Amino acid sequence: MTIEIEGIEIERAAAAEAESILRLEDVRIAHRHTGEELVRGVSFDLRPGRVVGIVGESGSGKTLTCRAILGILPRLFHISGGRVELFGRDIAGLSARDWEQLRGVSITAVFQDPGSYLNPSLRVGPQIVEALRVRGGLRRREAKRRTIELLDDVRLRDPELIYRSYPHELSGGMLQRVLIASAISLEPRILIADEVTTALDVTVQAEILDLLTDLTQQHDLALIVVSHDLAVIAQTCDDVLVLRQGEVVEQGEAKSILFAPQHEYTRLLIDEHNTYGLDRFREPAGVHHG
Repeated sequence: MTIEIEGIEIERAAAAEAESILRLEDVRIAHRHTGEELVRGVSFDLRPGRVVGIVGESGSGKTLTCRAILGILPRLFHISGGRVELFGRDIAGLSARDWEQLRGVSITAVFQDPGSYLNPSLRVGPQIVEALRVRGGLRRREAKRRTIELLDDVRLRDPELIYRSYPHELSGGMLQRVLIASAISLEPRILIADEVTTALDVTVQAEILDLLTDLTQQHDLALIVVSHDLAVIAQTCDDVLVLRQGEVVEQGEAKSILFAPQHEYTRLLIDEHNTYGLDRFREPAGVHHG
């Protein structure tokens, strides 16, 4: 599939081979009225098949950074400095039409509260079907078949039953899987998972994280995982940014940060989260406690 944006073609096969399909360089996000910068100097590269984690407490700037990447910052905020390159192009030059072609197709996101992104009065299957028909150009029967395949891909038992279910009939974990199925339905190159496991119990959380990891490998996705929980980051990510009050205090390979954190704030996050299972991700391979 090729996407054309004002003379620029994004060939999926070519994009998969590119060194970087998303690049942030010293990105700053400020309040339009006060000028206060809530995000200061975020930089990273994202390549197909790689997972970047953004971790930090509430208010650290994680979600604002992701909204900037998606071109959906709240009206009162804007990118005040730096550069975001998406598929080799500065997003500052993208028109509303460009974003319409990209968002939800080549780059998409799943957020914390899946129920708020589904119409409660419609069955979940037809909601995905509609996106496949309108954005993907599929006929109704083909779109239904593809939707059931997607529900199966995200490991929902009895996908045909799920297809016919209303959102209120599904658990939080099921709803999150439905949203993930919808997010990958148009074969995006980049997926942002923003606090997708926060409201789920530990067992379901692990299943969702395993699913995201498998989807990244199977579809050669570039994945951004946003979380306040270092155990989530440890389980899924190749590289990590630790955000505190809008600034990156530490950045690097996940294993380096987990085993040898350099910043006091990172060490504090690790100490806090060891209680909740992070320690098992930090044990050297082959070491087991009886």
